[in-house]
Parts: sequence; structure tokens; C-alpha cells
Amino acid sequence: MKKIKKCTGVITALVTPFYKGQVDFASIKKLVEHQLANDVEGFVVNGTTGESPTLTEKEVIKIYKFVEKQVHAFEKKNKRQISLILGTGSNSTAETINKTKLAKKLKADAALIVVPYYNKPTQPGLIAHYQAIAKAVNVPIILYNVPGRTVISMTADTAAQLSNVKNIHGIKEASGKIDLAKEIKSLSSSEFILLSGDDASCIEFMKVGGEGVISVISHVIPKALRELSDRARSGDASVTTAYVKYERLNSLIGIEPNPIPVKMALHLMGLITSPEMRLPLVKMTDENTEKLRAELQNLGLLR
Repeated sequence: MKKIKKCTGVITALVTPFYKGQVDFASIKKLVEHQLANDVEGFVVNGTTGESPTLTEKEVIKIYKFVEKQVHAFEKKNKRQISLILGTGSNSTAETINKTKLAKKLKADAALIVVPYYNKPTQPGLIAHYQAIAKAVNVPIILYNVPGRTVISMTADTAAQLSNVKNIHGIKEASGKIDLAKEIKSLSSSEFILLSGDDASCIEFMKVGGEGVISVISHVIPKALRELSDRARSGDASVTTAYVKYERLNSLIGIEPNPIPVKMALHLMGLITSPEMRLPLVKMTDENTEKLRAELQNLGLLR
């Protein structure tokens, strides 16, 4: 199995800025420019952080093409590759296949496909789900295990079995359980890519063999997280202590459901015009906003 193009390192799970109910492309441009200037290595469009449940297909296509244009211009100018991944998962196999066909049509570097939520499949059901998608669409696939949102967690055995499917190339493992990451690594092909999906534990994850993180906090500390990630992947044991600096920020980024806090942080930092959410999500409470503002000031992140 060949390793897919890029899709390692610090990959930002991009928020979708809104203004008065519409996608705010001016804020996307400013945010992506800031991310690229601060050394992130990729983006996920239409992930949970991008409020994928509330985006229309037309909006997804327009956002993806907009970000792609910025990324390609940056790659050409800077001679540095940036991965661009499209979130295509749902709790219906047939719907996921259709969404993943869009990733292929858009020539995404990979499709990020979440464990089906709400209908609670068994492990054999998960295997059948992903096998059906991989058979139907020839596009690189990254599995996405996030039991905090899906209830069902993919086991290491299931991940290992799926790693043998030719176009399933990696997993975003967001349980925060380092032992699970170790087990997946021990059971899977050496070419199977392990990406953390949990910012709080991502540095420890990379120290035990993870190849990167699909991150939320990278919106706020892109350069610092890239530096820490590089150190973790090179075996620098001191990186754990260095990451403690961002422990409270990580806590506050998770104090309300993602992406409510990170959108407020980006708004306070002047990187997006509004912290607006789409229902059923609403913006951060005033009390938590002040806690977040204080920590951003403490870290020197407010202009």
C-alpha cells in the first residue's frame, strides 16, 4: 500500500465562518492565509469543526474550491505541499458513498469518513460500511473514530482489518486513548497513517508513533503546534512539558461543543468577522467568552 500524498503533520479542521447566515468567504481567505503563513500542513473542509451537518452541498463545493485555489497558489509560490481533505461521512452508507464521490470529483487528497453515528453499528457493521465505500469510490480514505460524538468506538482490531483495504490509508483517532493508538499501530501496516483527533493528547499520540494531528487548536496556535508536533515526531521527550503551556487553552477550547469556542477565539483574535454559528449551535456564553479572552491575553494571542 502506497502512502497517500501528504496528509500528515498539523492539519487544521477548518471552521466555516458565517456572517448574517451566509458563508463568509472574506474571513475564510484571511484565516487560511494566516494558517499557511504559520506553517500548517493541511486542511479538512466540511468536518465537524466546519459545521458539516448544516452546510449544503453547494456550499461545500464552493468552500472547497475557494480553499483549494488559495492552497494551490501558496504551493506554487512556496514550493511546499499542503494536504486538502474533504469530510464525507454520515450515518448512511449510501449517502456516504455519494458524498465521497464528491471528494473524488473535487480531486481531494483524501476523504475523512466518520464512524456512523446514532444508529450504533456493530464492529462487523463498521467493517461492512467502510468496505462498501472503498469498493464504490476509488479515493484515499481516512477513517475517523470519535466516540464522544458517535457513541460507538472503532476497535483496534477493526481498524487493523480495514487497514488492509487498498484505498483505506489511515485513521483519525479522536478517543484520546493513547493505549488504543498504540494497539492500532501494532496491529496495522507500517504504512497505515495514524493521526490524532484529540488536541489535549496529540503530542503524546505523536510520541508513540502518530504522524500528525487533525486539529482544532491549530486555528489559534498554528506555528507553536507545528513546532511542538515536529519535536514530538522526532522523539524529543521534553515536548510534553512544553505543551503544558497550552493546557488551559485546550480546556477552554472544549468548554462548550466544538466549534463554538474556537470560533469565538478566532473572532477575538480578529481572524474572522463573527463568531456566528448555525442552529442548533449558538455562540459562546458571555461568562465563558471572558475566560477565553483572559487566556488568549495571557498567552499573548490578542492584538
